[in-house]
Amino acid sequence: MAEPTDRIRTTHVGSLPRPPELRELLKRRDAGEDVDADEWSRAVREATETVIERQDAVGLDVINNGEQPRVSFNWYVANRVSGIGGTREAPLWDDLQDYPEYAETEFVTDAIDLRSQPAVVEPVEYVGADAAREELDAFFDLLAATDVEPEETFITAAAPGVAAASLFDDHYGSHREFVFALADALREEYELIAETGATLQLDAPELLASGHRGPQDKSLETLKGIIRLHVEALNEAVADVPDEQLRLHTCWGSYEGPHHRDVELEKVLPELYDLDVTGISIEQANPRHQHEYRAFAEHPLPDGWYLMPGVVDVKTNVIEHPETVADRLERVADAVGDPTRVVAAPDCGFDTQAGLAMVDPEIAWAKLESLVEGASVASDRLF
Repeated sequence: MAEPTDRIRTTHVGSLPRPPELRELLKRRDAGEDVDADEWSRAVREATETVIERQDAVGLDVINNGEQPRVSFNWYVANRVSGIGGTREAPLWDDLQDYPEYAETEFVTDAIDLRSQPAVVEPVEYVGADAAREELDAFFDLLAATDVEPEETFITAAAPGVAAASLFDDHYGSHREFVFALADALREEYELIAETGATLQLDAPELLASGHRGPQDKSLETLKGIIRLHVEALNEAVADVPDEQLRLHTCWGSYEGPHHRDVELEKVLPELYDLDVTGISIEQANPRHQHEYRAFAEHPLPDGWYLMPGVVDVKTNVIEHPETVADRLERVADAVGDPTRVVAAPDCGFDTQAGLAMVDPEIAWAKLESLVEGASVASDRLF
């Protein structure tokens, strides 16, 4: 991230709305169907060019490719590692187990079924270098061909821990061994992204969401142990990427569920500070967690870190008023103690699972406009 300025800068968390044509191609590719290579390349390039131009039109400072070529922020990993064979039933998150009828209707999309997981049945190795380079080249070539000149760019990648949570281990038998095998495999992708000069954003929602998903014991100490393990694996995977080129997103799961079993931020925030990153993105617009800005006063950010608080919700079609965005930014900045260490962002991506977006595409862009306007209002107040 660039040096602090006299205003609050803006970014987003990764995924942006995909056009229907691209979602259909993603669905077919994910199902193993043959897709015409030229048709695929054209659709990806057109969609990526659109999100580049729209991010610029909205006024975002730090932009990316909107994850257009990926079926999701995490499930794409199954297409970039070896050892995958078949699927297994996915465990239902604890908060959704309390409301099973709701869960049954909400978690199947036109591109992906979240009720099942790809299974790892053999050792994992990274086989996604060509796909990663194709994605990176498409973005940076298109960016160079436009008049868009963002302050910075970022590229997302699934962290080892969320990859392990997204895949069913039917080979390793030990969660630690599984996570570190994925860390070793995904290291190549992380370094490919870093070589472009872009900021690498590691997506690790499981650091907060593990407390209410899966079959494991849900005690706080067990959760902290999972966080420490995943942090250790992530740090090992990015050991050759400079900390200042790394930011991380974590959340309680970007889905419109009850979230009444989410862990409280203040109880685990210090565990996150062992990450070898410089920036961290955490939900603050989610109505379950809006009060938790106080945790950043109780547990100050490590030296040299910046915070990307979520100040726009991605699970409702209500467009936040810029003054509401500004209020959220101001209270977070007060808790952090330095507005130059705050970068405005949404809570999460707007299309994290292709076809499961909870916000209408045009409303998503309107929310980002409000984010930029709200950051300007907050800047006038704070600087």
